[in-house]
Amino acid sequence: MSVKRLSSTAVLAAVYALTTLLLAPLSFGVVQCRIAEVLCLLPYFFPESVWGLFLGCAMANLLTGNMMDFVIGSLATLLAGLAVAELGHRRSSAALACFMPVLFNGLMVGFVITLGYEGLSPLRHPLTYALNSLSVAAGEALVLYALGLPLLRALPRSRFFPLLGSFFGCTKEQL
Repeated sequence: MSVKRLSSTAVLAAVYALTTLLLAPLSFGVVQCRIAEVLCLLPYFFPESVWGLFLGCAMANLLTGNMMDFVIGSLATLLAGLAVAELGHRRSSAALACFMPVLFNGLMVGFVITLGYEGLSPLRHPLTYALNSLSVAAGEALVLYALGLPLLRALPRSRFFPLLGSFFGCTKEQL
């Protein structure tokens, strides 16, 4: 891994973690609109960004003190980022790319809230799990479709796109 790639990973991780923590009342809980999740769409264009997102999410989740949130919540962001990167590679629908963080976080963070915070088995309390999952997914959907989708569509036409590409180590030909 080059110094530039390592640096861009660290910067993205810090931006994700700081955004999450600065907006903590919105970022955590059963009803959450984690604004930093809009960054989970970067892998659509820049697959290398997945690791910075994962590390940033892990850093933010570590501060919750709940190991399930640290492990499973961070894994949800990693899986969503990998799915978004694959959809970007295939130049699939931007709306479908926005759905990946909604899906993974809804299912996985809903599980964490049900078991890790409420102490209920998702298998024994499927309605509680479903409601927690839907609540997390709704917050994700609000962030990703209201903010992320317009950003995903506008970013390639932005004058900042080549700068972002350079930040993540892309050549002009790759953009």
